Amino acid sequence: MEIIERKETDPVQIGGVTIGGGAPVVIQSMTNTKTTDSGATMEQINQLAEAGCELVRLAVPDRKAAETFKDLARESPVPLVADIHFDARLALEAMENGASKIRINPGNIGGKSKLIELARRAEQLTVPIRIGVNAGSLEKKILEKHGGASAAALVESALGYLDVLEETGFSRIVVSLKASDVVTTIKAYRSFSEKKPYPLHLGITGAGPLRSGLIKGAIGIGTLLAEGIGDTIRVSLTAHPVEEVRAAKQILQSLGMNRYGPELISCPTCGRCSVDLVALVKEAEEMLEGYRLPLKVAVMGCAVNGPGEAREADLGISAGKKHGIVFSHGQVIRTVGLDSLLDALKEELEAAADRGERREEGK
Repeated sequence: MEIIERKETDPVQIGGVTIGGGAPVVIQSMTNTKTTDSGATMEQINQLAEAGCELVRLAVPDRKAAETFKDLARESPVPLVADIHFDARLALEAMENGASKIRINPGNIGGKSKLIELARRAEQLTVPIRIGVNAGSLEKKILEKHGGASAAALVESALGYLDVLEETGFSRIVVSLKASDVVTTIKAYRSFSEKKPYPLHLGITGAGPLRSGLIKGAIGIGTLLAEGIGDTIRVSLTAHPVEEVRAAKQILQSLGMNRYGPELISCPTCGRCSVDLVALVKEAEEMLEGYRLPLKVAVMGCAVNGPGEAREADLGISAGKKHGIVFSHGQVIRTVGLDSLLDALKEELEAAADRGERREEGK
């Protein structure tokens, strides 16, 4: 697989996680619990961390949430980001209470003086700031100048706030330029990436429910990553946040930017299928969740789409008219009954896992 050459950005340290500077792309998500419900929020943070989330963002809409942040930050297995709107005092409190990073939308944080105040305190506490510019909250004068929330408008807004931060000498900065329109978002990030070296947080804001949101997120984020743009991602979905993490992992794995376990490939169904391929693939997908080996696994429905078209697969199964086959890199390993295909695949996976464990022990 060809490797994507990524644009060089400055590294920013967030707790024990590095964004930019050539570090692997970091997966983020955001809790949808009430932050003040510390039990439910901590449970969701743990779920996200277990799913592979590396940074978790929490809404801090009031002082009670900022106070609760202290206990959550102490217990969290991953760095926590405080999401702040409208009240700069909440950002200051969140930093004091252990936020590893704060996200602000400068358009609603209270003006230049508040931004300077935040930057100075963040510098003292070595807390990074994400400048999160959104199409829905651009300054009126910029909207009028550009005739709406265009890519150019997003970039101009971000650059204006960066000028303020840079005047203070603050450099622990991450930038996002999000719109719900995929093309606008892509154009904005492309333009900004040519102007400044700050690491970029990618996402499509307000992407929508699981099905349509996945498509918009994959197109927008995937396009930019394929061009080498982006250092951390959040796939925004109107769904449980663990779904965002699963989607982010799939995007990165599809681009060869990280491997989180087996990658499942399967053929589209057609009249040649001798088995219920949809059901077989679903069962295989569930089974693969228990493995961490970076294998490519194929589940194919007929001889046409068998070892030949899935030659790149480390392991695969394919159904014929009377029997099925198990193959590896295009070579048939053995023949089994159609009703034993999944069991045979599991046996091969177990053998591969055992070989992997033995190699690990022999290091």
